[in-house]
Formats: sequence, structure tokens, C-alpha cells
Amino acid sequence: MSDKKTVSVLIPCYNEEENVVAICEAVRGVIQKELPEYNYEIVFIDNKSTDKTRILLQGLCAEDKCVKAIFNSKNFGQFNSPYYGLLQTTGDCAVSMSADFQDPPSMIPKFVHEWEQGYKVVCAIKTSSKESHLMYFLRSCYYKTIKKMSSVEQIEHFTGFGLYDHSFIETLRKLDDSTPFMRGIVAELGPDRKDIPFEQPKRRAGKTHNNWYTLYDAAMLSFTSYTKIGLRLATLVGFLASGISCVVALVYLIMKLVWWNRFIAGTTPILIGVFLMGGIQLMFIGLLGEYILSMNQRLMHRPLVVEEKRFNFEEQADEK
Repeated sequence: MSDKKTVSVLIPCYNEEENVVAICEAVRGVIQKELPEYNYEIVFIDNKSTDKTRILLQGLCAEDKCVKAIFNSKNFGQFNSPYYGLLQTTGDCAVSMSADFQDPPSMIPKFVHEWEQGYKVVCAIKTSSKESHLMYFLRSCYYKTIKKMSSVEQIEHFTGFGLYDHSFIETLRKLDDSTPFMRGIVAELGPDRKDIPFEQPKRRAGKTHNNWYTLYDAAMLSFTSYTKIGLRLATLVGFLASGISCVVALVYLIMKLVWWNRFIAGTTPILIGVFLMGGIQLMFIGLLGEYILSMNQRLMHRPLVVEEKRFNFEEQADEK
């Protein structure tokens, strides 16, 4: 048995045939060159890719027993798969990063250095990005909004890219959450952490799998998991609207009684009021539905993912 510490690197992927080989070589090269005193394992978790990603991963696993792979039976989404992958790592610490090179492998030695200084969690924080300026601006607005509304500390421009000590991984294993939001969990349950700024580069190759729906999904998951303002706002606006409706009804009644013959109430104010109140009600019914959906997903206690195959984990079992 080696006395060296082991650094695990988790790389979730979905249709990344143009990047998986390159990212594996880059990560391995950085660790072997700059962290030769550490053992390593590189764990890929594939979310049911439909291109050649799985074939390439099997080749990587055959060439290097320190490269491991988990194939999911279906696409379990952008949150469950990386979270589950972290739980399968076996190192003294685990680095989670994307396969598209927007999380630079060159950051790994910096993470490990801070970890050796005693930090159990090291987070990479985007201070700028080479992605669309509009997208970066919208993300900034989102982070600031959630941070102000949440009762739990939120980490701005943190995507999950960072290092986690094995003790924090054990904390994650004890959580019973079938819809985990890693960024919120780190902020809520993580120990003292070190934030390291970096500029996010563009994707090396391929197309991003994020779209407006996935971004909305992430925003609503964080909103329903870590804020109460939606429910409180619905209650307050409901009371306010009810109060205004009562006042308007009373005014109309008085006007009818006092100026019975001269006052003819038109239908326009009534229609405006009906559509306004109907719109407010529908908006808050939808918001309440998001909270109920989040609760429903957690109460069903479904597994995070269902595995189809895994590679190079049996060697670890044999050693034990």
C-alpha cells in the first residue's frame, strides 16, 4: 500500500467526444508534472451520451487503471450525476470539474495547495468569463438576487468547480436528498472554505448543453431550496390585493347608493381588475407549484442515478 495521498478528479460528461480524451490527458499531465507526490484517480460519470464518448472512455480505462468510468442508464440531469459521481470517489480529496475545459486543469495544484493548508473546501469563483457578456451579466444578476433573498449564504459565480475534502464527501453521503443542489449545499453545510478567483475560458470544442430551460431549472431549484420569499410574497400580495378589492367594492357601493341615477359604472374598470387579479393569481399559483414540485421530488426518495456499467472500480475492491 502506498503512503501517498490520493487526489480524485471527477469529470461529469454528456456527448463530449471531442473533449474527454484531451481533458483526461490534461488532468493526468498536470498531476504527474506538478503533483508527483500524490496518487490520482480520474473518475468520469457519463450521463447516457449518444455519441462516441463512451467508446473513448472505455479506451481510456483500458489504457490506465487510474482512470475510472461510470455509465448511467439514462440522463439523470445536471445535478444528480455530478453529485453521485463525487460520492464514488475514493481519494483523500476530490476535485469536481467539467469536461469542456471551462474549468481549467491548471487550477488543480492551487486547490491542493490550499487543501494542504487546512481548508476542507476550495471553491473556484469566476471573476470574469469569455462566454457571452449577456449571459455573464444575467448570471451576475441571478446570483445577487438569490444572495439577497436567501437566508443561507450563497456563493456568487460558483459552479461547483473546486476541491472537497473526504470528510465533506462523507457529509454528502449522509444527506438524504434526491434533488441535490451542490452549490447551495457547499454554502449551507460546508466548513471554512477558500475561494480562488479565475477567468472562465471558452469551451475547447463542441456545443454547450446548457439552454434556457436548464438555466431556468437551476435557478428555480436554488430559489425553492434556499428562499422563502416566494411564499411570503404570495401571502403578502394576496392580503394586499384582497384589501384593495374590499376598498374598491365599498367605494362602488357608496357611489351607487349616493348617485344612483347619475352614476353608471362602466365595465372597463371591472375588466381591468379581473385580468390584473387573474394574472397575479396565476403567477403565484405557478410559483407555489415550483415549491410543490421541489418537495415532491424529494419526498419520492428516488435514487440519484441508476448505473449501467462501471469500469476499473473492481481493482479497488480487490485491493481491499
